[in-house]
Amino acid sequence: MSTFQAPKGTYDLTPPRSATFLAVREAISAPLRDSGYGYIETPGFENVELFARGVGESTDIVTKEMYTLTTKGGDQLALRPEGTASVLRAALEANLHKAGNLPVKLWYSGSYYRYERPQAGRYRHFSQVGAEAIGTEDPALDAELIILADQAYRSLGLRRFRILLNSLGDKECRPVYREALQTFLRDLDLDEETRRRIEINPLRVLDDKRADVQKQLTDAPKLRDYLCDACKAYHEEVRALLTAAGVAFEDDEKLVRGLDYYTRTTFEFVHDGLGSQSAVGGGGRYDGLSEMIGGPELPSVGWALGVDRTVLALEAESVELDLPATTSVYAVPLGEEARRVLFGVVTELRRAGIAADFAFGGRGLKGAMKSANRSGARYTLVAGERDLAEGVVQLKDMESGEQSAVPPAEAAAELAKRLG
Repeated sequence: MSTFQAPKGTYDLTPPRSATFLAVREAISAPLRDSGYGYIETPGFENVELFARGVGESTDIVTKEMYTLTTKGGDQLALRPEGTASVLRAALEANLHKAGNLPVKLWYSGSYYRYERPQAGRYRHFSQVGAEAIGTEDPALDAELIILADQAYRSLGLRRFRILLNSLGDKECRPVYREALQTFLRDLDLDEETRRRIEINPLRVLDDKRADVQKQLTDAPKLRDYLCDACKAYHEEVRALLTAAGVAFEDDEKLVRGLDYYTRTTFEFVHDGLGSQSAVGGGGRYDGLSEMIGGPELPSVGWALGVDRTVLALEAESVELDLPATTSVYAVPLGEEARRVLFGVVTELRRAGIAADFAFGGRGLKGAMKSANRSGARYTLVAGERDLAEGVVQLKDMESGEQSAVPPAEAAAELAKRLG
């Protein structure tokens, strides 16, 4: 393997494509920042126990996909495979839930790691933007998060995504359904690993993508038939709030998601242009997670949206984001005196908030102008000995080709005026 090759199943983000990823992160987080969500950042690794207890010891994530390591001091750590457990742990450690303002609303962005079989849209290192609302049980909060994700995707220009919605019940009614489902599943023709899953987390069997398994699940008991009155009422309120907000969704009674901690509302954003890896994000309510990891009772809800998956969805719809030019002005000095003068102008432009770059390395006019073209700059500033002798620099509009002479001291003000 080459030294200059990213590990299998990972990728590097380099310009110009990285600008799209930044724009997607910005678009997803913008509605959250406008809705009372504060930014949180957690370590890239946690104690293994956090994910074993929180995500679930029977999940593929914990049993097969988690990157684990033992420190020199003997601690068992894991690279974070998802964000919710880490954010809840950090909120509990900082006692944010005791500050008296519930729900605690947080958003985050970062890299996550799972040892999966690499394929289009599925990587071992992936990027997400997530949001969590901690400490309040309210259907309006579930609806708010779904609406904000829908708003983010629409602001990017995505149209071909769908929202799948389900309720998983709560600690009152789900055990009754679990028992009925287990009874049904035990009579099916399933492999040993799936049989083990029946005893630990039977709902995950419903999520099995294999055709021979799905065929046998046709007559499986339906969770909706087992929901208690409180869960039914809660779910209907979420549905009503989404409908009133004009957010379209599809009821999907087989939607269970891949994490053990979900209760009641669960949802997924899917895009049909991505093939088998159609999920671009999802989430739900996790009222028991705080207690699972050793904290107090804190009903909560959240989601995570995949940045890489969202970029693939944009490409599938041929959506071109309107990305700002990284450089508005490019300075080309010809000679030492011009380098000193134009470097001063570039510094002044940057202080005025104008994106400006400079032809470093003392290249000639031809090579420097090629760099100016590649930078995407709208204007170039060119100066040689004769220009400086006349007390001017040449300002060229790269779109129209028009050129005018301006005094160096007035160049920044003139460019600020032209660039608005």
